[in-house]
Amino acid sequence: MKRTRLLHAELSEVIARLGHGDVLVIGDAGLPIPEGPRRIDLALTANVPRFHEVLAAVLSEMAVESAVIADELASNNPGVHAELCRQLGQIPMSTTSHEDFKVATRTARAIVRSGEFSPYANVILRAGVVF
Repeated sequence: MKRTRLLHAELSEVIARLGHGDVLVIGDAGLPIPEGPRRIDLALTANVPRFHEVLAAVLSEMAVESAVIADELASNNPGVHAELCRQLGQIPMSTTSHEDFKVATRTARAIVRSGEFSPYANVILRAGVVF
């Protein structure tokens, strides 16, 4: 059995395969997932698991050099925005329109669907390196 926090085998494998600059997306239950990126669907019921729970598990294994969120997150979902900022800490974060965010997800290696039922609870994580 693994010693790290993340137990989901498929998600752990995707993170292990990421190279520097590769992109992983964590989305809410409503984020459209385009053809192309691998889909990892963790949604069980409304708000299970929550966005911040999935983010915490991913951050326990993934080296992240930067993040992108939708401009709309801060004003439309301040609680999720605050928790996202807390969890990312000093990781640089930029914003883009929600429409451009959805276009950017097309380049992701994988998109992880949470059960989050609140608006704009999505993040694009760009893989960093550990050295």
